[in-house]
Amino acid sequence: MASKTASKDIITLRGSTAIVSEFFGYAANSILYNRGVYPEESFGRVKKYGLPLLLSQDEGVKTFIANLNTQLSEWLEAGKLQRIVLVIMSKATNEVLERWNFSIETDKEVVEKGVSREKSDKEIMREIQAIMRQIASSITYLPCLDEPCIFDVLAYTDMDVAVPFTWTESDPKLIANPQ
Repeated sequence: MASKTASKDIITLRGSTAIVSEFFGYAANSILYNRGVYPEESFGRVKKYGLPLLLSQDEGVKTFIANLNTQLSEWLEAGKLQRIVLVIMSKATNEVLERWNFSIETDKEVVEKGVSREKSDKEIMREIQAIMRQIASSITYLPCLDEPCIFDVLAYTDMDVAVPFTWTESDPKLIANPQ
């Protein structure tokens, strides 16, 4: 019985990459919903990480995020991903209106030597809840987006990473005249 409990609390690299990529999908959906990038009625409610969250029901968005999560998992397992940026842009002009940065901290020892780190489900849940609250509180300080918007995701990887053909090199999509 004790071995079941102990093994449940050990997060492997594969397990932690699944958590990080899945979490990014939920975080992206939360931002898209709260910033009004898609209509409110195109989101459905789910409970995850002990929080009520909203997920886009739009097939294009769901497919995009699923494909994104698959690629992020691959890069995370290889220890090649440093940052993910969700960019919100004006649909009419492609002007960058917002950049949401998610820094990735990779434990090199886990990637290179296969060392396991112990972390309880409760601790992981608390950390994810804290980030989701940080996103929600940040949104309250932002002005309303009063024009139709689109989004994109940038991945900052090591230089030696092979870029899949479905991804393209991009400029950093910085905000002009940030305040």
